[in-house]
Amino acid sequence: MNSGDQDWAGLPTTDRLERLFESETHDLPAGLQSAINASRDWLLEHQSSDGYWLGELEGDTILESEYVLLLVWLGRANSPIVEKCARYIFQQQLSTGGWALYPGGPLEISSSVKAYWVLKIAGYDPESEPMQRAKLAILAAGGAERVNSFTRYYMALLGIITYRQCPAVPPELTLLPNWSPINLYEMSSWSRTIVVPLSLLWAFQPKTQLSVEHRIDEIFCQTPEKMPVSMPPSDQLDDLKSKTWIPWAAVFRGIDRVWKTVERFHLNPFRKRAVQTAHHWILERFEKSDGLGAIFPPIIWSIIGLRCLGYEEDSKEIQTALNELEKLTIEENGTIRLEPCRSPVWDTSIAVNALREAEVPADHPKIQKAVDWLLSKEVRDPGDWSIAHPDVEPAGWYFEFNNEFYPDIDDTIMVTMALARCLPGQGNELDKSWSSKMIKSQPGEDFSSTELQMMVTGKGESVQQFLSKMDRAEPMLAAIRRAVKWVAAMQCRNGGWAAFDADNDREVLTRVPFADHNAMIDPPTADITARTLEMYARLGLNTSEEMFMKAVDFIWDEQESDHSWYGRWGVNYLYGTWQVLVGLTEFGIPTSDHRIQGGVEWLKRFQQADGGWGETARTYDEPNLRGTGPTTPSQTAWALMGLMAGGETKSAEVYNGIQYLLQTQTSDGTWQEEWYTGTGFPRVFYLRYHLYRHYFPLMALARYSHLMTSESGEKK
Repeated sequence: MNSGDQDWAGLPTTDRLERLFESETHDLPAGLQSAINASRDWLLEHQSSDGYWLGELEGDTILESEYVLLLVWLGRANSPIVEKCARYIFQQQLSTGGWALYPGGPLEISSSVKAYWVLKIAGYDPESEPMQRAKLAILAAGGAERVNSFTRYYMALLGIITYRQCPAVPPELTLLPNWSPINLYEMSSWSRTIVVPLSLLWAFQPKTQLSVEHRIDEIFCQTPEKMPVSMPPSDQLDDLKSKTWIPWAAVFRGIDRVWKTVERFHLNPFRKRAVQTAHHWILERFEKSDGLGAIFPPIIWSIIGLRCLGYEEDSKEIQTALNELEKLTIEENGTIRLEPCRSPVWDTSIAVNALREAEVPADHPKIQKAVDWLLSKEVRDPGDWSIAHPDVEPAGWYFEFNNEFYPDIDDTIMVTMALARCLPGQGNELDKSWSSKMIKSQPGEDFSSTELQMMVTGKGESVQQFLSKMDRAEPMLAAIRRAVKWVAAMQCRNGGWAAFDADNDREVLTRVPFADHNAMIDPPTADITARTLEMYARLGLNTSEEMFMKAVDFIWDEQESDHSWYGRWGVNYLYGTWQVLVGLTEFGIPTSDHRIQGGVEWLKRFQQADGGWGETARTYDEPNLRGTGPTTPSQTAWALMGLMAGGETKSAEVYNGIQYLLQTQTSDGTWQEEWYTGTGFPRVFYLRYHLYRHYFPLMALARYSHLMTSESGEKK
């Protein structure tokens, strides 16, 4: 266990916790409603004038480091941006010398090497105590030889090593047909947006030779020239679920060596065509997007790739990409930090769900403005997902401001539930008598006026009152219908749902040499699948149709031996277990089911002495730490909602968890949370969503208040 984990190692045992919470409580805590009101008002006040919510999305220092390395390659090493990024990086140094992926985490070699390198470029004295401490920590961790493949490309770009010491990413990958077992669309969406521009670097192998004072030979255990040409298997890769006798990592390393030999003799007759294909692929995906893929790494590589193709730095394409990077920068107190992307659709959809849970009326002007903004972000054109589903009508939502090629299932689910909660009808809930038509109707098939009236008209309303709601309801209902049909089409063959694509689960790809970011594929996960079932249930589609039964079976199969569920998109087992309990019980699985109760008991077991819950991102590396970590508002809210879904609303565990949220709320109605509870790539990249600390606790408090004052709050 690393030093960052030791602070919470002395958790109470299961027996001690059970004795602490033996009784039930039936009284609403003092101050509950005022806390909900304060939280609600804080969130309403922080809405953008355009209707969206947007919290900072914080990652680790690789973002600042790689931005600086790009600027250095572009000849801007003396830019004030470099100095300000370096100052921020310096502030994040661990006391032990290196840099971590998340607060409380251990040294990570690639981020540490890049951080040291950037500080040296920015003029930090390599003989100073902090730099010496960093150097010794890096050498003790194996030296710069151990960096990942993407870091190697930066080293090659700036002349530290040769491209031959990087894993080959040939542009010929873009020519592989879609029926091939290995092709571009068998990779995850985020990986393909990195791989295509990176292939242009491999094809052209641009290089800038740094001055001697900016080299980093001293943090190699040997020398850069002796860095192995063949990439060793990364210790950050997850184990293969599909066991095989074929040593795929060794096979691909062999292919890498052969390919490099072939290229030395210029035996690549399809190179020109492959480069043209990659070029066209990138330009096409610039359209209706905040840069390629709307995320930081592809934007960086696309700039370098276009320069390789001859684009001048002042060209429209490169300037647009540079502007997107600039939008990701946050300048504060003489430092600059960067976001990996921005999350307005995600933040807005969850904020709307939380506010509706807190009984903010659907016709509240700020809710209506948020709905209009969300509707404006619906995808209506084909994207990468269409390659495998050419006959499916485009729909859904993405994560960022603009990313038309890459709608994702999770955002689509959240937005759909938000829209369903905001329909202008009595109680703003959907009528199950017509919901099933939404998924079974054909594209372009409209609802009749009679059906629309049934959907949005409350008892005793006149036709005139109905007509006044029509303009509001129709676009919302049409978007919901398209969304549920699109999500249904994206179900994987094993019954689950993934993030962006269906059946993107070819594990052999995780062993190619440049796959050490541990996110080469996009397999279905229990957390997204359960949330999908929650959405369908809220729409009245919790039937026994085969697609739903397969999804339920998939989730049961994913349950761990200790009755928790792994969380792919949030940290970690607290996230997965919360979402599964909510999704399955909303779908209609009884709380008495022993598997549900197993998850409930797991959550109870890891409640901490202060009444809250917390889990460290270290659990992705050391699963035995699951359920343990510093308590946080967001993870406490998840656990509370999981327990309430499991029929434990009036339990002492829930009462004490609510008390934790009430006692830690700040005077202005929000919460503080320094820890990272979001997951980008397990074991490689983590996130701190700055609004998680707010809208999830609000949702939990409001749900608790509602359940405690209604018959549904009784234990089942």
